[in-house]
Amino acid sequence: MNAQAGAKPGDVESSYAWLRLVAALAISTIGGVGMWSTMVALPALQAEFGVTRADASLPFTMVMFGFAGGGVLMGRLADRFGIAVPLGVGTLGLSAGYLATGWSSNLWQVALAHLLIGVGCSASFGPLMADISHWFLRRRGIAVAIAASGNYVAGTIWPPVVQHFISTAGWRATHIGIGLFCLVAMLPLLLALRRRIEDHHDEAGAEAARRQAEAPFSPLTLQVLLCIAGVACCVAMAMPQVHIVAYCGDLGYGVARGAELLSMMLGFGIISRIGSGFIADRIGGVPTLLLGSLLQGTALFLYLWFDGLISLYVISALFGLFQGGIVPSYAIIVREYFSPREAGTRLGLVLMATLLGMALGGWMSGLIFDLTGSYRAAFLNGLGWNLVNVSIMVWLLQRSRRRLAFA
Repeated sequence: MNAQAGAKPGDVESSYAWLRLVAALAISTIGGVGMWSTMVALPALQAEFGVTRADASLPFTMVMFGFAGGGVLMGRLADRFGIAVPLGVGTLGLSAGYLATGWSSNLWQVALAHLLIGVGCSASFGPLMADISHWFLRRRGIAVAIAASGNYVAGTIWPPVVQHFISTAGWRATHIGIGLFCLVAMLPLLLALRRRIEDHHDEAGAEAARRQAEAPFSPLTLQVLLCIAGVACCVAMAMPQVHIVAYCGDLGYGVARGAELLSMMLGFGIISRIGSGFIADRIGGVPTLLLGSLLQGTALFLYLWFDGLISLYVISALFGLFQGGIVPSYAIIVREYFSPREAGTRLGLVLMATLLGMALGGWMSGLIFDLTGSYRAAFLNGLGWNLVNVSIMVWLLQRSRRRLAFA
């Protein structure tokens, strides 16, 4: 059997498919360090180079740009060559970025190295979700959700580990160590992902073509709408995730409490992603995303009315529980309406939109706070963007059902 193209339709939801999912989760958890280490290293970078907090945040911005653009590039590579190729390239890029950071002599070199980190890290998220969706049918939702959870598991595990080594060994040695660890830990895992499932693509492609023919919108229209929805939902999502620490500081609870709330969001986000997978397997991607967006809006609304410490703990837990399944739902929708041969690229474009939404939402919420002196207007702004996402999903759902009613 050819290792690259020998998988058969019978491998779908087989024991190998589940083994592949475990390997994908491990790779996503390890590679996800690129999304979280920069936040922990920010104070050390600021002190090392004697720059402002805004300048010290530049590496994080570069990670976001690299992750957004890299997701499309890596997705295209996955569509053409299989997931092992972009994961191999991404692992080398991730490792090289961390090694270059440890050897950098100024902040600009660190920032450029983090652009490489973002590109490398992108291979371990969107392309992995798209790939694992090919190996499951009845349980596709839960499989994609588990693969997507690696990003949040990384957010739970890596920050304290990175902080420990920065405080004991310094930020340079820590980054070099992360680079070497990613190289040694991720490359062997790629062996479990070398097989492809091209034979199944013909059957799945025919099903996707049937869905497109029945859909009351063109593939281009759907792609654009999903990208707009991705921006909108993540502008809303960014308000609590990016600013909850500062918000707690402003309320007098201290930044440590804010960090606990952020960690709680991510922890409950893991539960949300797994749960949304079960739901998507039963009702489909669009209804699941609509449900998550409605619940996310509910949590944002609660932030407007309650700011006590206990209330914030409860609402933040609810927010994490509600929003964690939104992004994986896009992967389910892409697989429901587009050809499997385009899944990596299509999903990469949507995830790029969600990352741009996170960047825009974080900046916009800060700007609104600077203009108003309060986060209340920023929460209202998040609700408005969330309504855009809800409206798009309601429209897609209604048009789809209307077409089926007249079919």
